[in-house]
Amino acid sequence: MNQLPDDFMMEVTLSFHKVIEHYKSRYEATNDPISKQYLQNILDFVARNPELETGISINDFDKKEEVIKVLLADLFPTALTLNEIKAATIPFSDFLFNKSQRFENILRDAGATDDFSFLENADFDYFKMACGVILNQCYNFQIDLSRPMHCKIPDGKGSLKTYRVTYNADFVEVHLKDKNHELSDDCIKHLLKEPDNLDLWKEKFPAGSYSFVGFGIVSLTDVTVDVAISDLKTILMSSVDDKTHTNEDIKLIFRQIFKLPDLEVGFTVYNHEDRLFETMVYGDSSSFLLGDETEKHCDLALCKDSYERLLARFEPLIIPDVSHYKTLVNNDFLPKNLELKGFKSAIFYPIHNDGKLLGVLELVSNNGYELNSFNAKKLDSISHYLRAALVRSNQEYNNSVKALIQTECTSIHPSVQWKFEKEARRLLRSNLAQKEDSFTDIRFADVYPLFGQIDIVGSSNARNQAVENDLVHQLERVYEIFAFAKAKEPLPIYDQTNHRIQQYKEELVSQGVTANTENEITGILKNEVNPLMKHVKNLSPELKSKVQAYEADLNDVSDVIYVHRDNYDRTVQTVNEKLARYLDKKQKDAQQIHPHFFERFKTDGIEHNIYIGDSITAQSTFDQVYLSNLRLWQLQTMIEMERRFYEYQKELPVAIEAASMILVFGNTLSVRYRVDEKRFDVDGAYNARYEVIKKRIDKAHIKNTQERITQKGKIAIVYTNDDSKREYLRYISFLQQQGYLTDQVELLELSDVQGVVGLKAIRVMVKYE
Repeated sequence: MNQLPDDFMMEVTLSFHKVIEHYKSRYEATNDPISKQYLQNILDFVARNPELETGISINDFDKKEEVIKVLLADLFPTALTLNEIKAATIPFSDFLFNKSQRFENILRDAGATDDFSFLENADFDYFKMACGVILNQCYNFQIDLSRPMHCKIPDGKGSLKTYRVTYNADFVEVHLKDKNHELSDDCIKHLLKEPDNLDLWKEKFPAGSYSFVGFGIVSLTDVTVDVAISDLKTILMSSVDDKTHTNEDIKLIFRQIFKLPDLEVGFTVYNHEDRLFETMVYGDSSSFLLGDETEKHCDLALCKDSYERLLARFEPLIIPDVSHYKTLVNNDFLPKNLELKGFKSAIFYPIHNDGKLLGVLELVSNNGYELNSFNAKKLDSISHYLRAALVRSNQEYNNSVKALIQTECTSIHPSVQWKFEKEARRLLRSNLAQKEDSFTDIRFADVYPLFGQIDIVGSSNARNQAVENDLVHQLERVYEIFAFAKAKEPLPIYDQTNHRIQQYKEELVSQGVTANTENEITGILKNEVNPLMKHVKNLSPELKSKVQAYEADLNDVSDVIYVHRDNYDRTVQTVNEKLARYLDKKQKDAQQIHPHFFERFKTDGIEHNIYIGDSITAQSTFDQVYLSNLRLWQLQTMIEMERRFYEYQKELPVAIEAASMILVFGNTLSVRYRVDEKRFDVDGAYNARYEVIKKRIDKAHIKNTQERITQKGKIAIVYTNDDSKREYLRYISFLQQQGYLTDQVELLELSDVQGVVGLKAIRVMVKYE
């Protein structure tokens, strides 16, 4: 028997005087003879037992238990004793008495003794609670004393049930025993400002200063299902990576919700892209639908009616009798899996979002009819939690897939993302099974390639000329500074340095810049000339100004002036950036023709690869008409890029020229993403010919001439068979009529290059106005 805490500072008396006062008031107020006689009998009973009003000692409680039961008959009606979970209690004590029959039954099934405590929290502060009651009743301060209290009691089947505890203190009075301890408003406010100052509170509420007289009523409400749902929500909202909660935790919660101690819980993921039911990769849940398999096509896993129910109408599949269900369906994959595990009833509950099935929650039981259409309704109240959790889990899982792809493959074009995700899912599933595995190459068979480039004409020569101009300009400025220095300070070092500078300048003008020449000149400028400038600028204010202007133009890293080269590089970079953005924008339109793989590169121009075919996309069906449209789109886009190439240069410091080329490959080939190299490449020796052509074609010459096939202002269309020639001549005719191309069309043969023979080309002039 739990009585008052040993260190409790308040005086407590078990008394029923407030109930007795209530009976007296009713007796005076009623005119009904039957009620009056009943109340008179109660009051006579109290007169014979005055301790009910004056107070009962705990030690004498057993002798008065029946007397108390009679007095509290109105508060504990016999008609409700099997329904209410209720008992009386001494204030600030776990001591329970006058328990309802249902309460007695619960404690008996749990094997609880008289020491049972209904206060769940071990840190329950009796003293502070008593102080709060005193402030409310004696000083009319509105202190909110409500706090959620729960207790857990096992039932007869061993399941732990949760009860919410409510406490009724209507029959408790508080009395100030000593006026010297009465509190002022300021004192109370001071106490409320320092809630954790226990010494202060004990000083203001010393032992014996107040007394509590009366009794309390404790009521319990079964909230097992509510708490279980709350716990389930907490688990579902936690991160996929949070290993705090396991499938066993979820199983226990569902057992509490359904009140079935042997209930089993599983989950099957639905892969919408491949229309597969799959086991979970990001959890430890079993799949009773799949049994011992890890995946199954939805058409093969379910009969037609079950398929329609789960995947089309998103309705739960309820099987109260597995053996009977087996006789009704023409696909026994599901019932066989259930029977093999000994399950006799089941619920398969679809979780869907935005019109797509995400997965199936599975509840199974070893007993027939335990799971049925009635208790299946319980899932409706938690389905939105399941949906939110699954959407978030899918997102986190997809992020893991994408992270794996980025780690193994860098950035992947959206058109082929699906195939990389499929491989990533396979690898994650393999890793979950603790198998030694790695990301494998991704292959796309029988695709048509398209290649195009717009390249800067003579980019190497132009860059070398810019470097030469910078070096000559810098040498001239150095020569001028040292000539001024000699006039101020006639030292032979100035003559000797200027002699070498003049030699290098003449060599640059006559022979042009080479790697050796550039290195020698930059070496003398950095190691000899620039250090000497520190001395020269101190010779006069005029020299100081010249040297400072010279040093301001030097590159911070190389100590060389890069005016012309920077202008050239800035022009190339700006034009390339704008062309790349334009091509990327046009690519979005091209994807509407038919999904295809696309990649582009910035070099001394812009080049791009396109692959189109059935193996590129997961669902779309390829047709030759899409290839024709894409080829026409490519030609139109390349023409527009030629036009924009010169338009973009109007505000730039250097004029550059471009030559464009398209390679038409008549046959299909296979492409493989090589994981070790993190790039796409053709697959196999035969297909390698295409890569050879791409790398060497822009250096090819017209047969029997020294003229390159790529020329300024013209687009060269290199092809391998006459069908391609006829196709592109039709496109050219159309674009001439549209005003994109001139009437000048050349049909050319190309000289053989290493490993490539028999190529031909169409060359056509772009109309820029």
